[in-house]
Amino acid sequence: MSLLNKSMIRYKTASEIEIMREAAQIVSRTLGLVAKFMKPGTTPRELDKMAEAYIRSQDALPGFLGLYGCPSTLLISINEQVVHGLPTDIPFKDGDIVSVDCGSLYKGYYGDHAYTFEIGEVSEEVKKLLQVTKECLYLGIEQCTTSNRIEDIGWAIQTHAEKHSYGVVRDLVGHGLGKQLHEEPQVPNYGRRGRGKQIQNGLTLAIEPMINMGTEKVKTLDDKWTIVTADGQPSAHFEHNIAVVDGEPVILSTFDYIYEVLGN
Repeated sequence: MSLLNKSMIRYKTASEIEIMREAAQIVSRTLGLVAKFMKPGTTPRELDKMAEAYIRSQDALPGFLGLYGCPSTLLISINEQVVHGLPTDIPFKDGDIVSVDCGSLYKGYYGDHAYTFEIGEVSEEVKKLLQVTKECLYLGIEQCTTSNRIEDIGWAIQTHAEKHSYGVVRDLVGHGLGKQLHEEPQVPNYGRRGRGKQIQNGLTLAIEPMINMGTEKVKTLDDKWTIVTADGQPSAHFEHNIAVVDGEPVILSTFDYIYEVLGN
């Protein structure tokens, strides 16, 4: 997202990071629940209701619902939709790819992460887009050390994506995370090595590559929420929450619940 709370970077204590880990894990378990129903015939709205009920059962609040006027717990983006897709009653169909972005608010702190699912039989070309985007995520995370700077994250993501001739979305960025869903710093998925603020211990980020099969250009639909690729080609989106501890990145969220369901 690009809506940021304009303020200084808020570095977190060890106890704050532990609460944020819980918030992130609530989202991780929600995405694991969603994974069970990711099949042709399921509707985005069904998943949205399920996710809201589960998050509330964990003594947390849906992190997106009502924020900036968001009408849903999940943002569900299909095929050429990059991010911020609103849940509808249109069922998923074989061959779709579906980005599910979810947030939770737990003990005053946000968790926020995302996974792009395959529905049924997806083309090899699209599978590769998803694989490379996920690789971009982990390459970006690897750069989150106290010897690096913020743009090193985007540099690693951009280099890997463009090596495969994919478009790296410029209009939307990763971000700081904490008591606000969007804190400083902005974390673009592109950048120049050695540029930007020095990474410090206590930094907490949502890193989220948004990578397109074709052009990096995007546009917003009439609903004022859904963002799609300008050329109608597919887009993939994966997101983790990380904290910098003892000079190194620690991933607070996990895809393990999803992999358990998918049999990975």
